[in-house]
This record gives sequence, C-alpha cells and structure tokens, in this order.
Amino acid sequence: MIRNIFSCLVLCVAALGSSAEPLDAQSYERGRAVIDRAIEFLRSSQDQQTGGWSHNPNGPNLPAISGLVINGMLLDPRIDASDPMVERGIDYILSFAKDDGSIHDNMLPSYNTAICVSALSHARTHRADSALASGIAFLRTVQYHNNNTGGIEAPDFKEPVDPDHPYYGGVGYGKHGRPDLSNLSFFLQAMHDAGVSSEDPAYKRALVFLKRVQMDEDINEMPYADASKQGGFIYATVPDAESVDSIPGQSQAGEFKETTADGSSITRLRAYGSMTYSGFKSLLFADLPPNDPRVLVAWRWIESNYSLEENPGMGDQGYYYFLCAMGRALDAYGSDTVADHDWRVDLINTLESLQQDDGSFSIKHERWMENNPTLITAYALIALQHALN
Repeated sequence: MIRNIFSCLVLCVAALGSSAEPLDAQSYERGRAVIDRAIEFLRSSQDQQTGGWSHNPNGPNLPAISGLVINGMLLDPRIDASDPMVERGIDYILSFAKDDGSIHDNMLPSYNTAICVSALSHARTHRADSALASGIAFLRTVQYHNNNTGGIEAPDFKEPVDPDHPYYGGVGYGKHGRPDLSNLSFFLQAMHDAGVSSEDPAYKRALVFLKRVQMDEDINEMPYADASKQGGFIYATVPDAESVDSIPGQSQAGEFKETTADGSSITRLRAYGSMTYSGFKSLLFADLPPNDPRVLVAWRWIESNYSLEENPGMGDQGYYYFLCAMGRALDAYGSDTVADHDWRVDLINTLESLQQDDGSFSIKHERWMENNPTLITAYALIALQHALN
C-alpha cells in the first residue's frame, strides 16, 4: 500500500509538468496586441545602414541584442527568416562571426555567441545552419571541465578543472574569470535551441555546476548552502578568481536570515527570481523529471516567491531579464498556473501596463543595460511569445 501511495504521489507531481490549458481567447488577443506593438517598435528601431539593433558605429557592439530581437521575432508563427527585417538582422549577426565559430565584436564571446546561436537556430536557413554548427563547436570550448580551461573567456586560467573544482561545468565571461549561472543558462538555451541532445556531456557537466548554485543543503554540498532549504538559485560559486580556495558563493541579491528546520536562524546567500527561473529552466533542458528533488525544491521556491511586481529578491534590478527567464522556464515546464495564478495572464497584464505608446516598455532600472529600450523590448517580446505558445 505504501508503494501505491508513493506511486500516486509521483504521478501527481509529474502532472504539474503536464501540458497547459489553452489561453482564453480574450487574453490571447490582448497578448497578441502587445506583441504586435513591440514588433512595430523593433522594426522602427532597426539600424537602417547595418540591419542590427543598438548598433554603435564606433564599436564595440553586442550582436547578442540583435540576437534577442531575432529570437523574439522568430518565435512568432507569422514571421520566418524570409522577413526582410529578420533577414537583414541575421546578416548583421553573421557579420560578427569569427573563424573559431564565435560571434562577437571582440568582447563577451560566450554571451554573444550563445544568444546568437539561439537566434540562428530558429532561422533554419543554409547560412544560419552553417554558422550554427560552428557556434556550437565554439561554445563547447568555454565550458570548464577536465579537458578544458574555459577557453577564450579565461586566457589566464591554464589548468583544466576536475569535478571537485567550483568552476566545473560552468560557463563565464569577462574580467572575473569565473563561471556564473546566467552565462551557463544562455549556453544551455543555445544547446537546447540548436537541438543538442540532453545526453550530451555538456548537459551532464552543467548539472554539477547547477547543484552548486542551488540553495538547498540536500542538493548543494558547498558550505554556503549548509542548513539552507530555500531551493532557489544564486549567481555563482565564487565572486572572482581570487576566491576559489575559500568558495564563498555569490548572490547578486546578497544575504538574508533564513529560519532552519529546528527554528533557529542562519544567514545565507539569498536565492532570487531571475537566477531561479534560469536554473529551473536549465534543469528542465537537461531532461530532469518533474519529481526529481532538484526540480521539486526549485518549484517550491517559485511557488513561494511568485510575483511579477519585481524580480523577487532584486526589486526592479534585472526586471525584464527576469520576465524573459520566467516565460521561457514556465513554458518549458508546461504548467499554466503557479500558486493558483495563471502566469500567462499575469504576464500579459503586466507587460500591457508597462508598454508605452511607441511599443517599447517603461524602464524600471538602469542596471545590466536595462535602460536600453531595444534590449528590454526584446526580453519582453520573448516572454510574451512563450506566454502565448
């Protein structure tokens, strides 16, 4: 009998990840109208000379911004790569392709390449597919593992890392020389969008890093997770290359006081919204089942901290990034409700209220380039496309 009860529990948990009910017609039409206005804004803001978005004639540029725009456009069933705007945008992205398969303007290679690979994977043209294969090959060189050092993103880091190292399985960028969940999430999004099997070693290695940024003592063996039962995700295992030996962890949301199972209080790194949805989505892309403990505790955090008023734990910082990660994650999970809320309707309502007359969205905070109307409109467009999917 106990076995039967357990089997029923597993089936009930698995049902959480079942296909969502169709969105009601009125909400769908309202969401479609917000999408149409966002696309109209993006069409008007495309650089006429280059075909890119947020192009800086003095450089350097971030082709990733154009990649996010193209991604949002090509998620729309009414638009394909033959659209003149999309076609020019793809040409712009490909103009930054390097001989090693990376796509960037001599800065942030992993970030730019991963986002552009996701965009190209939706285009499915001959030119896009060729660059797609090269881009995936490049991305494999920036994941830390036994036979790799982090590649072009960490030129001063000379030694491959074993599974015990806090870098293992991660992907990073820039001056810090260490991996983080945001970059790993874009990396896995690219792998997923390009159709790379979840049995690929890249996913298996990523799961090692993912467990080390999930704040739950039963999952994460790192000292900074001791006695924590949050279930959500933080940013990185270390804040910089100099702190590898101490492994303090890093959360952009800082620390907070957490109540333990015995009622005592501890101070731990705070899990927060954008990273938790990014981590949750990454677990799903690795094909973990809904009843896997890592998925269950992440879902518990999502239900307990559900809000579209802010990026939970971060306020207005990274707000549109958060909405994009949320839309992608909950669409991947397949449930239309979170804590008895229809997240798709809530997302449509929220972005409808934030949309301005020109189709862009109100700036909530300047951090992480979210004072760029094109960038936040692209994030919002992707989130909405997944809500209407």
